[in-house]
Amino acid sequence: MIGIVGIIVIFVMVFGGYMAAGGKMGIILHSLPYEFTMIGGAAIGAFIISNNVSEIKHTLGAVGKVFKGPKWKATDYRDLLCLLFELIRLARQNPMGLEEHIEAPADSSIFGRYPKIRADREAVELICDTLRSASMNYDDPHQVEEVLEKRMEANLHHALHSSHALQTVADGLPALGIVAAVLGVIKTMGSIDQPPEILGKLIGGALVGTFLGVFLAYGLVGPFAAKVKTVIEEDAHFYQLIREVLVANLYNHSANICIEVGRQNTPSHNRPGFADLEEALKQTRDAA
Repeated sequence: MIGIVGIIVIFVMVFGGYMAAGGKMGIILHSLPYEFTMIGGAAIGAFIISNNVSEIKHTLGAVGKVFKGPKWKATDYRDLLCLLFELIRLARQNPMGLEEHIEAPADSSIFGRYPKIRADREAVELICDTLRSASMNYDDPHQVEEVLEKRMEANLHHALHSSHALQTVADGLPALGIVAAVLGVIKTMGSIDQPPEILGKLIGGALVGTFLGVFLAYGLVGPFAAKVKTVIEEDAHFYQLIREVLVANLYNHSANICIEVGRQNTPSHNRPGFADLEEALKQTRDAA
Protein backbone atom coordinates (compact mmCIF):
# COMPACT_ATOMS: atom_id res chain seq x y z
CA MET A 1 0.00 0.00 0.00
CA ILE A 2 2.79 2.44 0.88
CA GLY A 3 4.32 1.78 -2.55
CA ILE A 4 1.13 2.94 -4.28
CA VAL A 5 1.10 6.06 -2.12
CA GLY A 6 4.68 6.81 -3.16
CA ILE A 7 3.87 6.46 -6.86
CA ILE A 8 0.88 8.79 -6.51
CA VAL A 9 3.03 11.37 -4.71
CA ILE A 10 5.63 11.24 -7.50
CA PHE A 11 3.11 11.83 -10.27
CA VAL A 12 1.18 14.52 -8.39
CA MET A 13 4.30 16.47 -7.41
CA VAL A 14 6.04 16.26 -10.81
CA PHE A 15 3.12 16.90 -13.14
CA GLY A 16 1.21 19.02 -10.64
CA GLY A 17 4.22 21.28 -10.22
CA TYR A 18 4.69 21.45 -13.99
CA MET A 19 1.09 22.47 -14.55
CA ALA A 20 1.11 24.90 -11.62
CA ALA A 21 4.09 26.64 -13.24
CA GLY A 22 2.02 27.14 -16.39
CA GLY A 23 3.13 24.08 -18.34
CA LYS A 24 0.74 22.50 -20.81
CA MET A 25 0.21 18.76 -20.92
CA GLY A 26 -0.74 18.73 -24.60
CA ILE A 27 2.78 18.32 -26.00
CA ILE A 28 3.67 15.66 -23.40
CA LEU A 29 0.49 13.66 -23.97
CA HIS A 30 0.90 13.83 -27.75
CA SER A 31 4.51 12.64 -27.69
CA LEU A 32 4.26 10.25 -24.74
CA PRO A 33 3.02 7.12 -26.60
CA TYR A 34 5.78 7.31 -29.21
CA GLU A 35 8.56 8.20 -26.78
CA PHE A 36 7.43 5.54 -24.31
CA THR A 37 7.35 2.95 -27.09
CA MET A 38 10.96 3.73 -28.02
CA ILE A 39 12.36 4.06 -24.50
CA GLY A 40 10.26 1.37 -22.81
CA GLY A 41 10.64 -1.04 -25.72
CA ALA A 42 14.41 -0.61 -25.81
CA ALA A 43 14.62 -1.05 -22.02
CA ILE A 44 12.54 -4.24 -22.15
CA GLY A 45 14.63 -5.58 -25.04
CA ALA A 46 17.87 -4.89 -23.17
CA PHE A 47 16.42 -6.54 -20.07
CA ILE A 48 15.53 -9.66 -22.07
CA ILE A 49 19.02 -9.79 -23.61
CA SER A 50 20.66 -9.49 -20.21
CA ASN A 51 18.70 -12.26 -18.47
CA ASN A 52 17.57 -15.81 -19.10
CA VAL A 53 13.95 -16.93 -18.86
CA SER A 54 14.23 -18.02 -15.23
CA GLU A 55 15.79 -14.70 -14.19
CA ILE A 56 13.13 -12.74 -16.09
CA LYS A 57 10.33 -14.59 -14.28
CA HIS A 58 12.11 -14.15 -10.95
CA THR A 59 12.51 -10.40 -11.50
CA LEU A 60 8.90 -9.89 -12.61
CA GLY A 61 7.72 -11.80 -9.54
CA ALA A 62 9.95 -9.72 -7.29
CA VAL A 63 8.30 -6.47 -8.44
CA GLY A 64 5.29 -7.43 -6.31
CA LYS A 65 7.48 -7.05 -3.21
CA VAL A 66 7.34 -3.28 -3.74
CA PHE A 67 3.65 -3.35 -2.85
CA LYS A 68 3.45 -6.42 -0.60
CA GLY A 69 6.48 -5.70 1.56
CA PRO A 70 8.38 -8.39 3.49
CA LYS A 71 6.95 -11.89 3.49
CA TRP A 72 7.73 -12.60 7.14
CA LYS A 73 5.86 -10.65 9.81
CA ALA A 74 6.36 -10.42 13.58
CA THR A 75 3.98 -13.34 14.21
CA ASP A 76 5.98 -15.49 11.80
CA TYR A 77 9.19 -14.89 13.76
CA ARG A 78 7.38 -15.87 16.95
CA ASP A 79 6.01 -19.01 15.27
CA LEU A 80 9.48 -19.87 13.98
CA LEU A 81 10.94 -19.69 17.48
CA CYS A 82 8.15 -21.91 18.78
CA LEU A 83 8.71 -24.42 15.97
CA LEU A 84 12.44 -24.56 16.60
CA PHE A 85 11.81 -24.93 20.33
CA GLU A 86 9.60 -27.96 19.72
CA LEU A 87 12.12 -29.58 17.40
CA ILE A 88 15.12 -28.94 19.65
CA ARG A 89 13.29 -30.21 22.72
CA LEU A 90 12.22 -33.35 20.84
CA ALA A 91 15.79 -33.88 19.61
CA ARG A 92 17.02 -33.82 23.21
CA GLN A 93 14.27 -36.06 24.61
CA ASN A 94 13.73 -38.50 21.76
CA PRO A 95 16.29 -38.30 18.92
CA MET A 96 14.67 -41.21 17.08
CA GLY A 97 11.27 -39.51 17.28
CA LEU A 98 12.71 -36.42 15.59
CA GLU A 99 13.61 -38.38 12.48
CA GLU A 100 10.05 -38.72 11.20
CA HIS A 101 9.59 -34.95 11.38
CA ILE A 102 12.77 -33.95 9.56
CA GLU A 103 12.54 -36.69 6.94
CA ALA A 104 8.90 -36.00 6.05
CA PRO A 105 8.11 -32.43 7.16
CA ALA A 106 5.02 -32.32 4.91
CA ASP A 107 3.47 -35.03 7.09
CA SER A 108 4.88 -33.77 10.38
CA SER A 109 2.41 -32.82 13.09
CA ILE A 110 4.92 -30.28 14.43
CA PHE A 111 5.45 -28.53 11.10
CA GLY A 112 1.72 -28.80 10.49
CA ARG A 113 1.04 -26.36 13.31
CA TYR A 114 2.93 -23.70 11.35
CA PRO A 115 1.56 -23.92 7.78
CA LYS A 116 3.16 -20.72 6.48
CA ILE A 117 6.63 -21.89 7.49
CA ARG A 118 5.99 -25.41 6.21
CA ALA A 119 4.99 -23.94 2.83
CA ASP A 120 8.40 -22.24 2.50
CA ARG A 121 10.72 -24.79 0.96
CA GLU A 122 13.97 -23.04 1.85
CA ALA A 123 13.05 -22.59 5.52
CA VAL A 124 12.00 -26.24 5.88
CA GLU A 125 15.09 -27.58 4.12
CA LEU A 126 17.35 -25.34 6.18
CA ILE A 127 15.81 -26.59 9.43
CA CYS A 128 15.75 -30.25 8.45
CA ASP A 129 19.23 -30.34 6.91
CA THR A 130 20.77 -28.67 9.96
CA LEU A 131 19.03 -30.95 12.43
CA ARG A 132 20.07 -33.90 10.32
CA SER A 133 23.67 -32.68 10.48
CA ALA A 134 23.38 -32.40 14.26
CA SER A 135 22.21 -36.02 14.45
CA MET A 136 25.38 -37.03 12.58
CA ASN A 137 27.43 -35.94 15.62
CA TYR A 138 29.64 -33.33 13.98
CA ASP A 139 32.79 -32.96 16.06
CA ASP A 140 33.10 -29.28 15.21
CA PRO A 141 29.92 -27.13 15.13
CA HIS A 142 31.91 -24.57 13.17
CA GLN A 143 31.71 -26.94 10.19
CA VAL A 144 27.93 -26.79 10.15
CA GLU A 145 27.96 -23.06 10.82
CA GLU A 146 30.27 -22.47 7.86
CA VAL A 147 28.13 -24.59 5.56
CA LEU A 148 25.02 -22.69 6.62
CA GLU A 149 26.73 -19.34 6.11
CA LYS A 150 27.81 -20.21 2.56
CA ARG A 151 24.38 -21.60 1.74
CA MET A 152 22.63 -18.48 2.94
CA GLU A 153 25.07 -16.20 1.13
CA ALA A 154 24.38 -18.08 -2.10
CA ASN A 155 20.61 -17.86 -1.58
CA LEU A 156 20.78 -14.14 -0.84
CA HIS A 157 22.98 -13.51 -3.86
CA HIS A 158 20.46 -15.31 -6.07
CA ALA A 159 17.49 -13.50 -4.54
CA LEU A 160 19.15 -10.11 -5.04
CA HIS A 161 19.54 -10.69 -8.78
CA SER A 162 16.09 -9.21 -9.39
CA SER A 163 17.11 -5.99 -7.66
CA HIS A 164 20.34 -5.83 -9.66
CA ALA A 165 18.44 -6.45 -12.90
CA LEU A 166 16.00 -3.63 -12.17
CA GLN A 167 18.83 -1.29 -11.20
CA THR A 168 20.60 -2.07 -14.48
CA VAL A 169 17.46 -1.08 -16.37
CA ALA A 170 17.21 2.10 -14.30
CA ASP A 171 20.84 2.96 -15.08
CA GLY A 172 20.21 2.59 -18.82
CA LEU A 173 16.95 4.53 -19.06
CA PRO A 174 18.46 8.07 -19.10
CA ALA A 175 20.69 7.08 -22.02
CA LEU A 176 17.75 5.54 -23.85
CA GLY A 177 15.88 8.79 -23.24
CA ILE A 178 18.71 10.64 -24.97
CA VAL A 179 18.44 8.22 -27.91
CA ALA A 180 14.74 9.01 -28.22
CA ALA A 181 15.47 12.74 -27.93
CA VAL A 182 18.12 12.55 -30.67
CA LEU A 183 15.64 10.81 -32.96
CA GLY A 184 13.19 13.62 -32.17
CA VAL A 185 15.83 16.20 -33.13
CA ILE A 186 16.48 14.36 -36.38
CA LYS A 187 12.76 14.48 -37.08
CA THR A 188 12.74 18.21 -36.28
CA MET A 189 15.67 18.90 -38.61
CA GLY A 190 13.67 17.28 -41.39
CA SER A 191 11.02 19.95 -40.86
CA ILE A 192 13.36 22.92 -40.54
CA ASP A 193 11.40 24.84 -43.15
CA GLN A 194 8.28 24.87 -40.97
CA PRO A 195 7.17 27.96 -39.02
CA PRO A 196 8.39 28.48 -35.41
CA GLU A 197 5.17 27.26 -33.78
CA ILE A 198 5.51 23.91 -35.56
CA LEU A 199 9.24 23.64 -34.78
CA GLY A 200 8.55 24.48 -31.13
CA LYS A 201 6.16 21.55 -30.81
CA LEU A 202 8.61 19.20 -32.54
CA ILE A 203 11.48 20.25 -30.26
CA GLY A 204 9.23 19.96 -27.21
CA GLY A 205 8.23 16.46 -28.27
CA ALA A 206 11.91 15.51 -28.64
CA LEU A 207 12.67 16.75 -25.14
CA VAL A 208 9.88 14.55 -23.79
CA GLY A 209 12.19 11.61 -24.54
CA THR A 210 14.93 12.97 -22.30
CA PHE A 211 12.41 13.76 -19.59
CA LEU A 212 10.78 10.33 -19.77
CA GLY A 213 14.08 8.43 -19.56
CA VAL A 214 15.22 10.35 -16.48
CA PHE A 215 11.77 10.27 -14.88
CA LEU A 216 11.39 6.50 -15.28
CA ALA A 217 14.95 5.86 -14.06
CA TYR A 218 14.94 7.96 -10.90
CA GLY A 219 11.22 8.20 -10.21
CA LEU A 220 10.09 4.61 -10.69
CA VAL A 221 12.48 1.84 -11.75
CA GLY A 222 15.37 2.91 -9.48
CA PRO A 223 13.17 3.15 -6.37
CA PHE A 224 11.58 -0.18 -7.31
CA ALA A 225 15.04 -1.79 -7.37
CA ALA A 226 15.94 -0.25 -4.01
CA LYS A 227 12.68 -1.41 -2.41
CA VAL A 228 13.05 -4.96 -3.74
CA LYS A 229 16.57 -5.10 -2.29
CA THR A 230 15.37 -3.84 1.09
CA VAL A 231 12.55 -6.39 1.26
CA ILE A 232 14.79 -9.29 0.22
CA GLU A 233 17.43 -8.37 2.80
CA GLU A 234 14.79 -8.06 5.52
CA ASP A 235 13.30 -11.45 4.68
CA ALA A 236 16.81 -12.91 4.83
CA HIS A 237 16.79 -12.25 8.60
CA PHE A 238 14.19 -15.02 8.92
CA TYR A 239 16.64 -17.61 7.60
CA GLN A 240 19.52 -16.14 9.58
CA LEU A 241 17.42 -16.66 12.68
CA ILE A 242 17.16 -20.37 11.87
CA ARG A 243 20.94 -20.52 11.62
CA GLU A 244 21.50 -18.71 14.92
CA VAL A 245 19.13 -20.97 16.87
CA LEU A 246 20.29 -24.26 15.39
CA VAL A 247 23.98 -23.37 15.69
CA ALA A 248 23.36 -22.60 19.37
CA ASN A 249 21.78 -26.05 19.58
CA LEU A 250 24.94 -27.59 18.13
CA TYR A 251 26.86 -26.09 21.04
CA ASN A 252 24.51 -28.00 23.37
CA HIS A 253 22.94 -24.96 24.97
CA SER A 254 19.58 -25.57 26.62
CA ALA A 255 16.50 -25.22 24.43
CA ASN A 256 15.46 -22.04 26.23
CA ILE A 257 18.88 -20.48 25.72
CA CYS A 258 18.83 -21.38 22.02
CA ILE A 259 15.47 -19.69 21.60
CA GLU A 260 16.61 -16.62 23.52
CA VAL A 261 19.62 -16.37 21.21
CA GLY A 262 17.16 -16.38 18.31
CA ARG A 263 14.92 -13.79 19.94
CA GLN A 264 17.84 -11.45 20.55
CA ASN A 265 18.91 -11.79 16.90
CA THR A 266 15.43 -11.01 15.57
CA PRO A 267 15.13 -7.54 13.96
CA SER A 268 13.82 -5.12 16.57
CA HIS A 269 10.57 -4.33 14.78
CA ASN A 270 9.74 -8.06 14.55
CA ARG A 271 11.23 -9.18 17.87
CA PRO A 272 8.67 -10.73 20.23
CA GLY A 273 8.74 -9.52 23.80
CA PHE A 274 10.28 -11.85 26.39
CA ALA A 275 6.98 -12.34 28.22
CA ASP A 276 5.02 -12.81 24.99
CA LEU A 277 7.44 -15.45 23.76
CA GLU A 278 7.41 -17.23 27.11
CA GLU A 279 3.62 -17.40 26.94
CA ALA A 280 3.78 -18.75 23.38
CA LEU A 281 6.34 -21.40 24.41
CA LYS A 282 4.19 -22.36 27.39
CA GLN A 283 1.24 -22.90 25.06
CA THR A 284 3.50 -24.92 22.79
CA ARG A 285 4.57 -27.17 25.67
CA ASP A 286 0.96 -27.61 26.79
CA ALA A 287 -0.16 -28.53 23.26
CA ALA A 288 2.63 -31.09 22.79
